[in-house]
Amino acid sequence: MAKHDNKFYADRAKRFIPGGAHTYSKGDDQFPANAPAVITRGKGCHVWDAEDNQFTDFALSLGTVVLGHAYEPVLEAVRNELVKGVNFVRPSIIEGELAELICDIVPCAEMVKLAKHGSDVTTASIKLARAYTGKERVIRCSADAFNAVHDWFIGSTVVDRGVPQAVKDLTLKFEYNNIDSLSALFMQYPNEIACVIFEPISFIEPEPGFLQAVKDLCEINGALLIFDEVVSGFRFSLGGGQEYCGVTPHLAAFGKAMANGFSVSALAGRRDIMELGGIEGEQERVFLLSTTHGGETHSIAAALKTINTLKEYNIIDHIWKTGGLIKQGLSQAAESAGISDLVEVGGYDCKPAFAMLGNDGKPCMITRTLFLQETIKRGVLMPYIVPSFSHSPQIIDGAMEKITEAFAVINKARKEDNIAGYVEGDIVKPVFRKYN
Repeated sequence: MAKHDNKFYADRAKRFIPGGAHTYSKGDDQFPANAPAVITRGKGCHVWDAEDNQFTDFALSLGTVVLGHAYEPVLEAVRNELVKGVNFVRPSIIEGELAELICDIVPCAEMVKLAKHGSDVTTASIKLARAYTGKERVIRCSADAFNAVHDWFIGSTVVDRGVPQAVKDLTLKFEYNNIDSLSALFMQYPNEIACVIFEPISFIEPEPGFLQAVKDLCEINGALLIFDEVVSGFRFSLGGGQEYCGVTPHLAAFGKAMANGFSVSALAGRRDIMELGGIEGEQERVFLLSTTHGGETHSIAAALKTINTLKEYNIIDHIWKTGGLIKQGLSQAAESAGISDLVEVGGYDCKPAFAMLGNDGKPCMITRTLFLQETIKRGVLMPYIVPSFSHSPQIIDGAMEKITEAFAVINKARKEDNIAGYVEGDIVKPVFRKYN
């Protein structure tokens, strides 16, 4: 294959793919003009573009890569399955093996259904809740950045074009850590709520008793509690956010980190609820999930190896420590460069959050663009932070030296009252916005 520069690949993608990428979070509007247009390969916590520029990667495929790019033990497990065939007309042995493993480690899991994407299983959980309760309305949390690509969620965001009003009307929103806002919805729509679905834990710490109070409200009102653990699963704890927080939902959705970048997701839950999607008994059927590629053996092998590696080597403890080092390094770099007031560092150590702020103390896309631009110039890719097993203290220290230099540029630009003038292209934009 002939080798071309970054611009060639970027232009081709824009010509044939709406938005130039198959995931909006990977689009050009999320990155500065000097960002790598494509990634050609990765190893550990490093990636390379088409011109062989190397970057230390702190984003790791939107949080799916927990061990590191091209982690050899996972690749070996995948290769072992590839040579035997990848998809069959009947279930493979390892489908049952993965389901059993998830049931062994996840508190709510008595049965499991596999799919490919997080959206597959969060949306399946909504259907299952509606079938189980006989109700239609769904309550989600306004703090959640993303629950699914499907209409029940997208219709409740600003990017709702193409979603029927009747579908939009079925999704309601409550505030995280505000149990009164949830209680008010149950009172406003008595006997209409099928489920409450949200991330049990993300960047904000749940107040004492909040998650249990949500579960109690659901049970009192005949609704199901669903935890969206696509992000928190296999990161906060081996058994997910539910194990970490000590509250067991009725259903839970998993994805991202469970297969180190390979496409696998799982819906797990209580047996009597999950069995509605089965084929035994005389009850009316629920067409829960039926994906052609849900049983692909190579992805399932990746999940088995990843989860067992997390378990065997206590990787999640390492991820907590690594995230703590990254947070500490960012705070120190900001202080050293004199812009502590422009850098907000928070979240949990296993799932850090950071934001670039304006002079008004609010998140600022101009400052964020300049940060991304200057770190990319120095070989650091940090649109967000996903600690992995491959991030060593030495790699983190090296990256923080470069980030300190980038912060110094931001400080210089601020002193000149010209942060926007230092940006060498368009300002990045939020994914969820009404207009392009």
